[in-house]
Amino acid sequence: MADTRLIQGRYQLLDLIGRGGMGEVWRARDESLGRQVAVKCLKPLGPRQDHSFTRIMRERFRREGRVAAALQHRGVTVVHDFGEDDGVLYLVMELLEGRNLSQLLEDNGRRPLPVRDVVDIAEQITDALAYTHEQGIVHRDLKPANIMRLTDGTVKICDFGIARLGHDIGFTSRLTGTGVAMGTPHYMSPEQIGGGQVDHRSDLYSLGCVLYEIATGAPPFDLEDAWSVLVGHRDTIPEPPSRRRPELPGFFDPLILGLLAKTPDERPADAGDLRRRIDAARAGTAARGHSAESGAEPLPPPGPPHARPAAFPPPASSSLPPPSSPPASSGGAAEAPLPAWTRGMTTGHKAVGPPGPWPAPPDGGAGLTRAWTRPSGSAASHAPVSTAAFPPAPAAPSPDLLAVLAGRHNAGLSLGRLGRWEEAGEVHRAVAAERAHALGPDHPDTLGSRYEVGISLARTGRTARALREFTQVAQGRERVLGPDHPDTLAARQELGYVLGELGRHFEAHQIFVAVLAARERTTGPDHPDTLRCRHNLAYNLGLLGRPEEAYATARQVAEGRARVLGEAHPDTLATRYEVAHALGRLGRWAEALGGYRDVAEARARVLGPHHPDTLAARYEAGICLGRLGRGAEALELYRALVDDRARAQGALHPETLRARHGLGVNLGRLMRWEEAVAEAREVCAAREGVLGPDHPDTIVSRREIAVGLGWLGRWSDALPVYRRVAEDRERVLGPAHPETLAGRNDEAHCLERLGRRAEAAELYRRAAALSGRPVPPPD
Repeated sequence: MADTRLIQGRYQLLDLIGRGGMGEVWRARDESLGRQVAVKCLKPLGPRQDHSFTRIMRERFRREGRVAAALQHRGVTVVHDFGEDDGVLYLVMELLEGRNLSQLLEDNGRRPLPVRDVVDIAEQITDALAYTHEQGIVHRDLKPANIMRLTDGTVKICDFGIARLGHDIGFTSRLTGTGVAMGTPHYMSPEQIGGGQVDHRSDLYSLGCVLYEIATGAPPFDLEDAWSVLVGHRDTIPEPPSRRRPELPGFFDPLILGLLAKTPDERPADAGDLRRRIDAARAGTAARGHSAESGAEPLPPPGPPHARPAAFPPPASSSLPPPSSPPASSGGAAEAPLPAWTRGMTTGHKAVGPPGPWPAPPDGGAGLTRAWTRPSGSAASHAPVSTAAFPPAPAAPSPDLLAVLAGRHNAGLSLGRLGRWEEAGEVHRAVAAERAHALGPDHPDTLGSRYEVGISLARTGRTARALREFTQVAQGRERVLGPDHPDTLAARQELGYVLGELGRHFEAHQIFVAVLAARERTTGPDHPDTLRCRHNLAYNLGLLGRPEEAYATARQVAEGRARVLGEAHPDTLATRYEVAHALGRLGRWAEALGGYRDVAEARARVLGPHHPDTLAARYEAGICLGRLGRGAEALELYRALVDDRARAQGALHPETLRARHGLGVNLGRLMRWEEAVAEAREVCAAREGVLGPDHPDTIVSRREIAVGLGWLGRWSDALPVYRRVAEDRERVLGPAHPETLAGRNDEAHCLERLGRRAEAAELYRRAAALSGRPVPPPD
């Protein structure tokens, strides 16, 4: 990019001051205001760049602009402007004079920073995190390179490129798909590595890694192999910082090791709790004084409480594990695997650190490097060893024992076929443990039982645990059976399915594409397993917002299944249902209606009129009728469906309540608003009792009450209902989630109808600011 470039006719680029993975940062002059600023530009990507990768990087960049612009705190970089100019995305920020923590360590000759600086940095970062977390924002990539220390001593957090807003899982999963780094391995929390739920306590773990490094000169797991670094975060208790730097104050070990706890519940509750611990530790240190022989630096007085919450009771003292404690790992068949995306991951850029291998444990036992990598003298010193974490299996297990285990495994399969998934899961877990002991953890029979454990977890809604199980089964089968073995592909296919259930559709898509290619190569395009994988791919394409491709793929699968399995086979009907769903996404409601009706009739013949799949197709036909403006027909359909659902599943079953919700919506379409409001109130109360007050379905029913009240002209009654809907969504989803913003706009519209235009205008402006849209001027 030429240094004469003028961005948006306003920002004159002067000189390049930084280059990173996502873009370039330029010193620039704001010609309108006559001040110098920093302009971050997304690097132009060549024509051969993968389109999915390009789309994700641009979405990440936009996310950084929206997130950072919503934050106003001395510890967060100020964003002045954001936009796109001639195809180049740009972000205008305050120009910071200083160095990031990685550069400070480098400037210091790879030696740790002075203790007083470490404490001051810890306090300022903690205050900034307290603020960002209160806004519902989790940074997710906190590391030395993303933390600036200015020349006046102020510390600022930068780069919100993969930050997560509230509980917006679906959006952020698209930003962190396979092949796009979710963070830097040296600073990633165990739950981030394992694909689990990530919240503000993950940032606290990353902060612990940062503080460990600037206090000791090296990160807690200082290895060049990414796999070993990730396993260290997951399984190994870090060495206390004082062992690397004895002059550290006494409170450093419990403070930092508390942040580095393996599970979020063991860490400080939030950044405010951490700040109180720092303050209490400093106060205790000041009261006791410092031993002249210790060599420890005296600590500065506490700085100003930049964003300190109200006081809480002092935290309980933490007890640290002894140095010789084994890694915090359960081992054996129950051990949580690392996700597949970590296999090819490089360590990325850590700050600095002394060269040389990680020291062996004091007891000489199998520490991190020996338990998970080959001996240091081997040619592949960092290649994972599949069996090192497991005890050796007996040479010849009893045939009688194997027969008993096979019978119990089959009993578990029978329980699953009966829909008794909880019991099936318990049986398979027990068999998996005994098979691991008798045959070894990588034996096909052991992996077969663990595969069924994953199935039972998925069927009972424990999707994150199912993800961990399928990941490890897929890895084990690939080692033992090979990457193209049908059992390996089955595990990978289930892995893709649960990733989709978790909203990680981009990762699921990549798995389905790879498995489909292997299936076609090994068993042919018309094999039932190949067709099932293509069906999953079609379904996931719809969730990725690619309805045309979803429709074309589903039609192809439906034709293939009809040819191979028959027109009336349940799998064929499942794909025909998916074809109708894709037509609906494309707005082709009349065709979708015909498809759903055909599927419903066929399922009634094959499965029975009250089978859940038959009733599901009838429900979707009602949706189509409503979209086509045929409210009277939809109402008649839903009345019958409510009766059938209640008989088959119970009056309070979530699907029965869903049908009742559809009935109420169509009462409204027919302008029968008194009845619609009464129905919505009953459904909302029932959903609150069955699903809980914060369940999305409950909130939708509550909004339907407000909609009906508005149509009846009862705006003063509708306002508190709309307000509660917006508050519930803000609490559950976060302040900037699209559904939260829609709720705020509903509330503002209601205020307008009540003549409270100033309040409405302010609410519209707040919603626009959070959404990233241009903010309208005041009236």
